[in-house]
Amino acid sequence: MQKYFMDWVVYILECADKTLYTGITNDFDKRLEAHMAGTGAKYTRNRGPFLCLYKESCKNRSEASKRELQIKALSRDEKLALITQ
Repeated sequence: MQKYFMDWVVYILECADKTLYTGITNDFDKRLEAHMAGTGAKYTRNRGPFLCLYKESCKNRSEASKRELQIKALSRDEKLALITQ
């Protein structure tokens, strides 16, 4: 049986407290469910519900990780400008 791998994505969530969280995954729906259940990233625990503001496809985990670091280095205003492009 061949295993199917989904594309990696970088995503930005808006938390209920209006903060922004940036992460990567190769199964966005499953990762969002984990965030909603409080079992995702430590930062997102008790900050739900979430709204996905941005998703960007990447070729592989390495590319996604590099892009995540670039986005995390942006200011909030720069992240919001990226989202509205």
